[in-house]
Amino acid sequence: MTGNPDHKQDEEGLKDSIVRFQSYLHGGTSSLLSTLPTLIVFPVYKTVFRQQIHNTPIHQAVGQLYKEGPAKLYRGVTPPLLMRTLNGTLLFGLQDTLLLQLSHSSQNVIPTAALPALAGFGAGIVEALVFTPFERVQNVLQNGRNDRHLPTLKTVLVRLKDQRLALGYYRAFLPVTARNALGSSLYFGLKGPMCAVVAGQGLSPLISSFISGTMTSMAISLALYPLSVLVANMQAQVGWEVKGVMACWRVLWQSRQRSVTLLYRGGSLVILRSCITWGITTAIYDRQQKSSG
Repeated sequence: MTGNPDHKQDEEGLKDSIVRFQSYLHGGTSSLLSTLPTLIVFPVYKTVFRQQIHNTPIHQAVGQLYKEGPAKLYRGVTPPLLMRTLNGTLLFGLQDTLLLQLSHSSQNVIPTAALPALAGFGAGIVEALVFTPFERVQNVLQNGRNDRHLPTLKTVLVRLKDQRLALGYYRAFLPVTARNALGSSLYFGLKGPMCAVVAGQGLSPLISSFISGTMTSMAISLALYPLSVLVANMQAQVGWEVKGVMACWRVLWQSRQRSVTLLYRGGSLVILRSCITWGITTAIYDRQQKSSG
């Protein structure tokens, strides 16, 4: 005697809902646990930011931060801490949800191997929509030239609120969306195959996940670094002359003397940050997913 088909469908739907919830939970947990490395490497990130904005060598960027003193070293750290936890929750959970929907609806139209990357692309677009205001506030706070007229988080929020969305909280939304969508697509598309290759060398699953997350994030960070530099330069000031994306890119390219080397100034520190944060996040997330599976 066979069971009720509707009952089986309800059970499968409930099971899928639980699995999807676990993806959101595990994504948030793994990112929350990586907030300690975020705190540790925040001075590194801020050094990179100064290089991106002022086009200075690393010793001059470090000198700027040293001169400002320890009290201002962690100015702007609150937005990235909030972003790390919320970002992991949304990114991993939404990608898994989209992956399920695509798996059910693609019906062999889209190759199975491409589905994680496609789901990651969609999750990256939503991520940009949600977190561009956080990044905008963070970049304004980290710019030392804003310390005098925008000394606190509250003054920054009030000033951005007075601007139109495209000039205030959603300044540089298009390059942020391009960077996040492409980055998420590459991350979820490459993470699994990279992990399989590393695991084939006889390493433990935890180490394999860490290395795959590190290598994947390193490659993505370097490939999309020019977009990050563009975003930082577009978002760092408030109330200056307003330029579009292409105009800002031309100004940035001219300021770097049309040199790719100068454009990538600070890129080596991005590798360090990616190794620490995304390596740990990937390892913790994969471990939780396997434990709950």
